Amino acid sequence: MNEFDFIRQLREQARARNFSSRLITGIGDDAAVVRESGNRDLVISTDLLIEEIDFHRETTPAHLLGHRALAVSLSDIAAMGARPLWALISFGLPGSTWDSDFKEQFFAGYLALADRYGVTLAGGDISKSQQIVIDSIVAGEVKTGRAVLRSTAQPGDQIFVTGSLGGAAAGLKLIELGARVGADSSRQEADGRGQSDDETSDDHAIQFLLLRQLAPQPRVGWGMVLGEEQLATSMIDISDGLSSDLRHLCAESNVGATIDASSLPLDENVKQLCGRRALDPLALALHGGEDFELLFTVSPERLSPLPQRVDGVGISQIGEVTEQGGGVRLREKNREWNLEAKGFTHFGK
Repeated sequence: MNEFDFIRQLREQARARNFSSRLITGIGDDAAVVRESGNRDLVISTDLLIEEIDFHRETTPAHLLGHRALAVSLSDIAAMGARPLWALISFGLPGSTWDSDFKEQFFAGYLALADRYGVTLAGGDISKSQQIVIDSIVAGEVKTGRAVLRSTAQPGDQIFVTGSLGGAAAGLKLIELGARVGADSSRQEADGRGQSDDETSDDHAIQFLLLRQLAPQPRVGWGMVLGEEQLATSMIDISDGLSSDLRHLCAESNVGATIDASSLPLDENVKQLCGRRALDPLALALHGGEDFELLFTVSPERLSPLPQRVDGVGISQIGEVTEQGGGVRLREKNREWNLEAKGFTHFGK
């Protein structure tokens, strides 16, 4: 049993005990949706970051970890088409870490990202622990009935993705090979839009990819536009990898999908380094996780009002939703085959 099998089992148990008629969507989506009074719904998400599993202290500056802790939860709220408003954070720290400036640096990065999106830190908890454990909770709002779910894609819908794919996974591989974010670079933030013309060296590409891994940029603006304008029929953020997250969306919607390999927005920095750093751009785009881009579907009738860029971030049309029996397929030129889910799992065999 992997974690997704366990979550499905737990969802059935929770549904049998659902005592709240205000719960619109619970276990199985990027966030829970709860009906509020008036014309608003509350959207809530939580994420865990565990030292030596989700990050390593020696490769992750504390302020970037603070940024990341909030970013991963903001991405979940964006995937629901909601506006983030409040945050809670709890963490456990070893005594030696508490006595350092870790906590101050952590919250410098956390609050800088919160300020960018107008998110209020409302509370949390602190405890002593054997390793760093971070629990991030973000809540937001959406107009009643406007939350974008994983379960509402329809055959014929077109599949889109924001930004580029494979950069974060490439950054992780570079870290494993010994690359480290520079002191100057660690104060900058990867914005997902590539490099400027005068930043084309391998060193710049490496630093950019490291920041894609260590300081992901949640697509909050895109999420709000897709939700408020009712443009997306379904949505999920890419945390485990395109091949896995697309399969999650299809399973919840009882549909299939076909993806065109040539349409995938491969990260330009990965393509620049691939020959010298043993990076496979297509494999990283398909199966590498933690890009935190938005994967969403749009009905043919809503394609014309769909913007091409939001907050400077573009989108790519990568495929089409098909009938349930079609499975998830990958097309490359004249060939087509089943796309296996090879993204990240905590407890997979």
